[in-house]
Amino acid sequence: MSIPFELPTEDRAPSPYTGYTRAHWEAVADGLLWAAWRWSSPGRALLDLPGRPSRSGVRSDGLEGFARTFLAAAFRVAGADGDDPHGWLDRYARGLDSGTRTPGREDTESWPLILDHDVQGQPMVESASVALGLRLTAPWLWKNLDAGVQDRVEEWLRGALRHVPAPNNWYLFPYTVAGFLESVGRGDAETAAARGRALELMEGWYRGGGWYADGDGRAFDHYNGWALHLYPVLDAHLAGDTGEDAARFGERLRAHLEGFALMFGADGAPLHYGRSLSYRFAASAAVGLGAVTGHTPLSPGVSRRLVSGSLRYFLEHGALTDDGLLSLGWHGAHEATLQPYSGPASPYWASKAFVSLLAPAGHPLWTATEEAAPVEEADRVLALPAPGLLLQATRADGIVRLHNHGSDHVRPHEGEVAAEDDPHYGRQAYSTRTGPTAVTNVADNHLSVRVNGRGSVRRRVHPLGAGQGDGWGWAASWHRPVFAGGPPMVPGLRVESVTVARGPYELRVHRVVGAPPGARLTHTGWATGPEEPLVSALHGLHGWDGEPETVRAPQGTAYTAWAELPRLSGAAGGTSLHVCLAALSGEPGPGPLSEAVTEVVPGEEGVEVVWADGGGRTRVSFDPVGVTHTAE
Repeated sequence: MSIPFELPTEDRAPSPYTGYTRAHWEAVADGLLWAAWRWSSPGRALLDLPGRPSRSGVRSDGLEGFARTFLAAAFRVAGADGDDPHGWLDRYARGLDSGTRTPGREDTESWPLILDHDVQGQPMVESASVALGLRLTAPWLWKNLDAGVQDRVEEWLRGALRHVPAPNNWYLFPYTVAGFLESVGRGDAETAAARGRALELMEGWYRGGGWYADGDGRAFDHYNGWALHLYPVLDAHLAGDTGEDAARFGERLRAHLEGFALMFGADGAPLHYGRSLSYRFAASAAVGLGAVTGHTPLSPGVSRRLVSGSLRYFLEHGALTDDGLLSLGWHGAHEATLQPYSGPASPYWASKAFVSLLAPAGHPLWTATEEAAPVEEADRVLALPAPGLLLQATRADGIVRLHNHGSDHVRPHEGEVAAEDDPHYGRQAYSTRTGPTAVTNVADNHLSVRVNGRGSVRRRVHPLGAGQGDGWGWAASWHRPVFAGGPPMVPGLRVESVTVARGPYELRVHRVVGAPPGARLTHTGWATGPEEPLVSALHGLHGWDGEPETVRAPQGTAYTAWAELPRLSGAAGGTSLHVCLAALSGEPGPGPLSEAVTEVVPGEEGVEVVWADGGGRTRVSFDPVGVTHTAE
């Protein structure tokens, strides 16, 4: 697919995998900015990009366009040590002046006020991008603003310190605003309080292994990289990387990247998992940040392979409109991928990927030769116990799969309601080559209990453990099936699920407890398009009726306009055990799933599976949950 602006010639000598150099990153930043600035207001305070408005309204969306593109321009100019050949900072200086003259007024330029998150909160999100952009460019922009403009900008930004953020990563927005104000000599008790509160919450949200929950619940997704690590680590870096906070946050980023580096496919795609996926290549921000700050276990060549691979992937898969704007979606526009808070400028949080430009031209990130990504080196299975995730990567087809046994995006105070089923968290598996089906279609990678003809969804996920051995790994969880229409739950009904990954195979084991007489189960595999070079296979081993059927998802996924998926069916009642094999593969793929296992021995406490070709024995047990694998 063509890119609507000119890029430098590929250079395969230093970049044998992507051909991209630092000049490509600068050219993409400039191309995105040129396209977006065509839609600015006369006073340049708002960028009113075309498209469906967000729930926050068009004025907030216009501020979003200004703030998020400002972040890209700031990384671009700061990384060039102030060199600004296109005059981006002059535009943003004029917009800062126009937008803060009469905040809250309904005119062509004024920015909306920052209020509590449940009143008018979106401007608080954008305040962090404005503040970070100002901090990055302070020697060339902030210091040259008139004192009156500086005062008005400060007063507008302080709205973030005086109002209540959403109970999640939003607390890092006033933290970032306060960090900027303190960096230009405008700190006080108010800024100190905002920073202290955010740091306090971050400690409670940190769950170990480099993973933060996005709030008090169990939401683990790309927000770890493009928010929860980005803001505190970059803040510390800009302050000189001194103090205990800098060391602590740096070590956490390093730990996070140990596993996160495996979450990119050989084609450069990040995992299609979690919310706000229209931010696309922002998923690589943590990798670039690690390289810039030195808080990374990755070599510079691997880091550039990942960040440039992700950038190139989206540019070549339709992320840009013919006008050069980032669309609301994944490849192209895709309604089912979006959340109601997404507006036309929302995708420009992708600007966070340009943190890589803070590494100057002579930095090893740009001078080292690109090296293979982790998925390209060997088959890998990696258990991440803190978030309850299991990664499975196959070198032959370059696909990475994530098996979800710990992330649900249900906050502690919320009930479990089927109407709030979220395909981006509730499914049991995600990958770099497939997206979940729409909520109105048949759910992919899902076990549904059917009672009186009504199917269940999976809302709150309770992790039961995760671990790994040589070439294999497992993760487990349980959930209460929730039903739409009629009683939302069946008393005593519980599903315990275990996934064992080995090579390209996924052994999926479910124990259903407390099912009423006449209950039925369905279990689905991966959703793929009929013209995609992928194979989605599902094979019942125990507790299922015959071979799987193929069902359709007419709304498709973010990867294909129309999809189909395999589905098994079986009877349940009381306590029952259900075992199957699943696989998602490209070429060359594994052989028939029916030949992958030679023996299945179910028992009262679990199941034992014997793998073909001397692959050993896997035993899955319940009460307590545990998995062992022994070689033949």
